[in-house]
Amino acid sequence: MTKSLKIVVLAKQVPDTRNVGKDAMKADGTVNRAALPAIFNPEDLNALEQALRLKDRFPGTTIQILTMGPGRAADIIREGLFRGTDGGVLLTDRKFAGADTLATSYALACAIRKMEPDIIIAGRQAIDGDTAQVGPQVSEKLGWPQVTYAEEIMDIDGSTITIKRRLDHGVEVVSSSLPMVVTVNASAPECRPRNAKAVMKYKHAKTVSEIQEMSEDYVQRPGCDYLRIIEWGVANVDGEDVRFGLAGSPTKVKKIENVVFQAKEAKRLTAADADIDDLMGELIANHTIG
Repeated sequence: MTKSLKIVVLAKQVPDTRNVGKDAMKADGTVNRAALPAIFNPEDLNALEQALRLKDRFPGTTIQILTMGPGRAADIIREGLFRGTDGGVLLTDRKFAGADTLATSYALACAIRKMEPDIIIAGRQAIDGDTAQVGPQVSEKLGWPQVTYAEEIMDIDGSTITIKRRLDHGVEVVSSSLPMVVTVNASAPECRPRNAKAVMKYKHAKTVSEIQEMSEDYVQRPGCDYLRIIEWGVANVDGEDVRFGLAGSPTKVKKIENVVFQAKEAKRLTAADADIDDLMGELIANHTIG
């Protein structure tokens, strides 16, 4: 019999990389997030759905979203609340800025130690970096087992979790012990939509910084602590300052380019066997297949 679970979903607010322009990169090689629309990282939504399905199955389960970013990243936590989570933590501090995957995973691991979850669920990768490194690096820093490319969390029995993975040439079912880290593929079920009642309940949920920046007076009514989004800085996560942000990031980005597909790069084929044979020969020769 499985007791209730404490789940942390790692989610990221990412720039919409479908709209990359000339101002998408700063002079120091970091992403200019202010120049791009911000969205909920798609595969993190797949991860959120897996967490919500566990909450549906195991009464008493709680889900917290953990995200790192500027103040506006609190939108990610609100989006989680609208879909069924119980709250979240925003890691925001100037000392976190410019972090690569190494520094990001270090900050997240420090926060997770304070949150003490049974399971961490994250998207396989973020669309702004496509590295798929943060989830596995968090696992390594915590010393927890990990399962990647997850498509479905099939069952949890006591301290054992069973997961279906989607691989290049089929599926694999694996088991692991808790606590652990799971990263979820885009092939997993899409996240459920917002719940209208939850939107009305949590639409005014804010961090302390957001409250302080409001132009009008904001007085939280008694009994509305659920509207307070937790906000942690470097001082709250008990880590080493030199391992956060740019100081802890050995990765440097030299250049970002917006690649536009040109018509001259296209090739028109007929259904003739000779055309198909020629195409297969080209794909094998340049190692696209085979």
